[in-house]
Amino acid sequence: MPIGELFILGFFGKTVPVWLKEFAARHGLGGAILFDYSCRTQQYDNNIESPEQVQRLCAEIAALPSGPMVFIDQEGGLVRRLKESRGFAPLPSAREFNHLAPEEKRAILTASFAEMRRLGIHYDFAPVVDIDYNPENPNIGRIKRSFSADIAEVEANALLASEVARAQRIGLCLKHFPGIGGAAVDSHQEFMDISDAFVPEQEELFYSLAPRMFGDAVLVSHAIVRQWDQDRPMTLSAAGLGRLRKRLPDTLLITDDMQMQGLQKALGSREASLQSLKAGMDMLCIGNNLFDQEHEMTAIAEYVEQSLRDKTLSGSAIEQSIARVAKRKALLMA
Repeated sequence: MPIGELFILGFFGKTVPVWLKEFAARHGLGGAILFDYSCRTQQYDNNIESPEQVQRLCAEIAALPSGPMVFIDQEGGLVRRLKESRGFAPLPSAREFNHLAPEEKRAILTASFAEMRRLGIHYDFAPVVDIDYNPENPNIGRIKRSFSADIAEVEANALLASEVARAQRIGLCLKHFPGIGGAAVDSHQEFMDISDAFVPEQEELFYSLAPRMFGDAVLVSHAIVRQWDQDRPMTLSAAGLGRLRKRLPDTLLITDDMQMQGLQKALGSREASLQSLKAGMDMLCIGNNLFDQEHEMTAIAEYVEQSLRDKTLSGSAIEQSIARVAKRKALLMA
C-alpha cells in the first residue's frame, strides 16, 4: 500500500532534496507544500524565488514517483507565499477582498488562479471560511484572514472563489474546520479550546460549501470542541472527524500542520500522525518549516506501515483515503 500518498511534505530549498526523492520512490507521495519564509533561517529564502524558479520546482515535484500534487497557502494579504515583490500577481487580504466590487474580485481571482495553474500548483489552502467572531483573534481577525463577521458574505466570497478556481482548474481547500474565528489563542503555539466560542452555523457552513468547492477538500484545525471530545483536538478526534465524515463522505480531509506546538508538546509528529490517521484524517501535512524533521519522514511512514501490519490501523480506511487522494490527482493533474 503506497502509504506516502497520505503525506503532504514540506522541505527546505529551491529544488527537490534527495531525501524527498527517496521518500517518493519508496512510499509514493501525496503532495508537497511550498513556503517562501523559512523559520530555520528567519529569511524569505525557502522554496520561492521567482515565477520561473517556482515553475521549474513544481515540474520537478510533479515528476517524482506517484506524481505528487503541489499545495500552497495563497489566501492573500499576510498569508500568501507568492508575493508581488517576487513578481507574482497581487492578492489582497480576505477582509480587503470582501469590500471590492464584484468585477474586481473576479479579475483578481482569475489572475491569481491562472498564475498558480501556469506555475504547476494544484491546490490552494484557501479560502478561509472562519467567520470573524473575534476581531482580536491573533491568527484570524487581527491579521484580516476572515472575509467578514457576516456568514452570508463569507459564503458568497467562497462560492465566487470556487467558480473561478473551477475555470482555472485549481483545487481549493476550505479552512479551518470546525471554524476558529472566535478563538483567542494562536493555534501555532497552543491547542485552541473553542468550546465556548463554537457556533453551529459555522460548522454547517463547511458542510454546505465543501461539496461545491472545486477540489472538495477541508483542512482540519487542532481546535478542541469539548462538546464533541473532552480531550482531543479535531485532528486527533475520532468523534469530531466522524461527525465531519458523516456529513461529507467524499471530501478530502487534510490536517493543519502537524508541527504546530500544541501537538508537538502533547505527542510529537510520529505518534500524532498515527493517531490522526486512526481518527479518520486522509492526509497529513508536515511542513518541515516550523522546525526541521526532514530526516524523520521515512520513519513516520514506516511507523504507519507497521501499524497497518499489526492491525492497529484499519487497512480499509487507509485504502479509502488513498482513493480520495488518487481522485484529486486525476482531477487536477490531467
